[in-house]
Amino acid sequence: MKSIKSRKQRKAYFNAPLHKRRKWMSSHLEENLLLKYDLRRVPVVKGDTVRAMRGSFKGHEGKVSHVNVRRRQVEVEGLVMTKADGKKIAKPIHASNLLITKLNLTDRWRREKLERDLSEDVKKDIEREAEEQISEAEEEQEKVEEVEKAKEKAPTEETEKPAEKIEEVEEETEKPKTELEQKTGERKGETETKSKKIEEGKTEEKSSDKAKKEEKLETEKTKEKPAEKSKPKGTEDKKTTAKKKNVKKTPAKTVKRKEEKDK
Repeated sequence: MKSIKSRKQRKAYFNAPLHKRRKWMSSHLEENLLLKYDLRRVPVVKGDTVRAMRGSFKGHEGKVSHVNVRRRQVEVEGLVMTKADGKKIAKPIHASNLLITKLNLTDRWRREKLERDLSEDVKKDIEREAEEQISEAEEEQEKVEEVEKAKEKAPTEETEKPAEKIEEVEEETEKPKTELEQKTGERKGETETKSKKIEEGKTEEKSSDKAKKEEKLETEKTKEKPAEKSKPKGTEDKKTTAKKKNVKKTPAKTVKRKEEKDK
């Protein structure tokens, strides 16, 4: 930073782009590494072995599990804190509070930067160490894949077991029954027949009750209807004759018109 003013330095620090933040997230090297690589500090990378130099976890050593460049935080394996609800989470640490004890040399670009201005013997040592780390990483990856495959196979085996149990049960049922089993089976059959008879009797009683109720309803309906009174035969004939006579009668006006025409 060119400016001496603290407010400008703070502004540049908090508004810095990610490529600058990445360079500033560097930690000191241990004394033997300092002499070997002729460097005082190196940016922290996932896979570096690190020792905590400040805070409550001072002296703890472990591998870097995650590097958050945006928040300038580093997470180390084994550094855990508990929340108020009892949940455990990784404790973030600033890179300036860490000391690198072993570098991760699996990245080719990082090796090229470290090998600058170094002797050929040191370069060979770096390449040899990098090959060992790469082989270890491959072995770890293979173990992880085997564990995942075993987990995938486990549920399929569990689903196959119930089918075997069903076959065993069927074999047991096919075995000849003992005397006790036969007696119990006969008793069960007798109880079943009795229960069936009782159910049939109940159904017959219900049907008879329904028939009786229907008969009662029909008798009540017939009682409610008034009986039609028998009429004498003579009255019906008289009414019909009277109607006929009324129809045959002609009015007086029509008679007068006929008489006039005759004249």
